[in-house]
Amino acid sequence: MHCPFCRSTDTRVLDSRVAEDGSSVRRRRTCPTCERRFSTVELMQLMVAKRSGATEPFTREKAVAGVRKACKGRPVSEDDLARLGQLVENDLRAEGWAEVPAHEVGLAILAPLKALDAVAYLRFASVYKAFTCADDFESEIALLRAASVVGGDGLTGSDPDARAATPQPTG
Repeated sequence: MHCPFCRSTDTRVLDSRVAEDGSSVRRRRTCPTCERRFSTVELMQLMVAKRSGATEPFTREKAVAGVRKACKGRPVSEDDLARLGQLVENDLRAEGWAEVPAHEVGLAILAPLKALDAVAYLRFASVYKAFTCADDFESEIALLRAASVVGGDGLTGSDPDARAATPQPTG
């Protein structure tokens, strides 16, 4: 650990405290060179276990990259994507994973994406769940419609594209 004031590599830990949720450690440090004190926060490195067996550190940007493609042309801002990435990371950390399977990362993306934009959700789910025919889309749309009746979101919201995609009764 480098001292942020004099860049000395010789620092000493005075006190360590684990956060209430157990996901981080706050350390109070001192630098013997310049005698200044500073605090650090250490987070557990979340690792992703890929299907190939390789592991790599979890990065929010990589998780959001696929979602960004699904959101192309949709009214979803970069701030929305950043919040989604934070939600996904928080959910994975809350599960207590030290090494999360890549499949679980995709599952963690689906719920907040469904809440963010139904069309982007369908695009992402079609790739993630490997839809093979139109019936797969119809089944997923039926689930979205059922959720929108129960929760009041999804395809019945204020999105004009979503309303146009929903058959309207003729009277």
